[in-house]
Amino acid sequence: MQSPFPHILYGGDYNPNQWPRDVWDEDIRLFKQAGINSATINVFSWAKLQPDEETYDFSELDEIVEMLSRENFDIVLATSTGALPAWMVKRYPEVTRVDFEGRRHKFGGRHNHCPNSLVYQKFAGRLVEQLARRYAGNPHIVCWHVSNEYNTGCYCENCEKAFRVWLRRKYGTLEAVNAAWNTEFWGHTFHDWDEIVAPNALSEGMDFGGLRKTNFAGISIDYDRFLSDSLLENYKLERDIIRKYDPSTPITTNLMGTYKGLDYFKWAKEMDIVSWDNYPAYNTPWSYTAMCHDLMRGLKGQPFMLMEQTPSQQNWQPYNSLKRPGQMRAQSYQTIAHGADTVQFFQLRRSKGGCEKFHGAVISHSGSSETRVFKEVSQLGAELQSLGTTLLGADSPAEVGILFDWDNYWALEYTSGPSVDLKYCDQIHQYYRYFYNRHIPVDMVPVDGDFSRYKVIAAPVLYMVKEGVAEALEKFVADGGTLITGFMSGIVDQSDNVHLGGYPGPLRKLCGVWAEEIDALAPGQQNSLRFPDGFTTPCSLLCDILHLEGAEALAHYGEDFYAGTPAVTRNHFGSGTVYYVGTQPDEAGLARVLGLLAETAGVRPLLPEETPLEVTRRVKDGKEYLFLLNFTQASQPVPASFAGETDRITGSPVPETLPPYGVLLIRR
Repeated sequence: MQSPFPHILYGGDYNPNQWPRDVWDEDIRLFKQAGINSATINVFSWAKLQPDEETYDFSELDEIVEMLSRENFDIVLATSTGALPAWMVKRYPEVTRVDFEGRRHKFGGRHNHCPNSLVYQKFAGRLVEQLARRYAGNPHIVCWHVSNEYNTGCYCENCEKAFRVWLRRKYGTLEAVNAAWNTEFWGHTFHDWDEIVAPNALSEGMDFGGLRKTNFAGISIDYDRFLSDSLLENYKLERDIIRKYDPSTPITTNLMGTYKGLDYFKWAKEMDIVSWDNYPAYNTPWSYTAMCHDLMRGLKGQPFMLMEQTPSQQNWQPYNSLKRPGQMRAQSYQTIAHGADTVQFFQLRRSKGGCEKFHGAVISHSGSSETRVFKEVSQLGAELQSLGTTLLGADSPAEVGILFDWDNYWALEYTSGPSVDLKYCDQIHQYYRYFYNRHIPVDMVPVDGDFSRYKVIAAPVLYMVKEGVAEALEKFVADGGTLITGFMSGIVDQSDNVHLGGYPGPLRKLCGVWAEEIDALAPGQQNSLRFPDGFTTPCSLLCDILHLEGAEALAHYGEDFYAGTPAVTRNHFGSGTVYYVGTQPDEAGLARVLGLLAETAGVRPLLPEETPLEVTRRVKDGKEYLFLLNFTQASQPVPASFAGETDRITGSPVPETLPPYGVLLIRR
């Protein structure tokens, strides 16, 4: 597709307002030396732009915009609404949030506003109106950045009242609400809308082994939907004001990967381009980071922006390790490989105070261009300039889709049982990791997505099956597709009420099995999977006790009272096939099942050889660009099929081995 940018944006968050004017000139010199071509500005400037209720002062921002425009930088202009000014909280304390424990917050921090505060909405709208009117005509502004890292969690009276309005729109009547939430349980029947309260620690919240659970999942899931929608309305408010003055420049807000609080598939429909902030920990698997990139690309099915990453280390995780030599470069190319059209950092110059003073930056506290980090940033900047528009807007075709759904995320982790160790993203990642390790491209797909684009759909822990989803999956399989699902799937409807008639509910006919009971295995406990050829492998977490209803057994349990009963099954449905995995196999066991699935579905890896390198593909103008990245701790042989090829990054012949954090880009 056509990229909205003239080149790969390379830059990041820039806060010249934190520094004297003489530092600004030095910044520009260093940015140019490093190949930086863009700057994200004005992210947290509301208090300076508006020192009181009636006064606006854009003099400093005018200087910053003029300087960057004069120096021909691309500008990502933020709206500054991610942190309230102190005067607003002092005069209108209702603009702050009430947290899950019921405490009204005072001024401080950021992400600190109530999304349903009319006062906040009024002042945010007025500020954005001023910004859009003032700067919309500047051709150097290539993107508008609304607020910053929206996050959720307000349980105040404003939100409680707005929740009741949201429920009226969704359900129409109290009778429908009571039916959806099954309020006959524990005598919770509501007879008046005003009886409904926010489900926090003072009401429906429940401590379950130290985890935040709920007495009524239907209420809490709807409240999560409501909070996500409320913040989305905040975003749309600002977006629509900008659009009055600027009809075409892309508008975005920076997302946070698998962040639980917001339904990003719903948000993406309102965004021109998806952007996100990538901050893996020192021990985050590279496959998980790749999955997050693919999720961000999948939100709109198009290239995305990397709005933030650190060039060296973070400051807010328990252990903030330095990125090793070459790691930032490799991580940046991994981002591009999975669909990014930008590489941006937080931050360009390291802050001298505040909680992020030890967060990495292109320019360190020393101010020197002789640091390791600055030299690596400069190397990458030169390489990206050399690549030009080669990869801008390139596609990322895939034959495998993995379903990801925030309603399922919320519902699965609210449920009280069968195991506190059941985590949504961990289950999704297990499946993703198999395809990643075997260089099989994957799309992350919403439950209302176009399944017909894929040979395989993986739907692990599809706990909540909403209206139309079972029918869509049946059509996909009947038309020749291959589906894999398993334990804790087909259990509840959109309100977390069980689909009666036996698990997996509306998927039972499709899967050809009935799950009579679900056994939970505690830490340290395990069963085993036994395949007909004698291959045996451990399984853990949960075990469905299955009965065949047309499916065939591919593996059986090895222990306990259900030894010898089916654990993994395959069912033919129409022209397609459904695999059901009734337990959590270890990595080898899952690979056994997915390997059979991939072979029979005709899904092929990007190259025939096995290699520990990450191999990822983008396609543009009929040309295939393969990225080879070494995220292991040792040099690795380059697959023989690339012998004689040229590395498009350096222009050099492809070497025989690739060192740790080495990168190759090969065009076919």
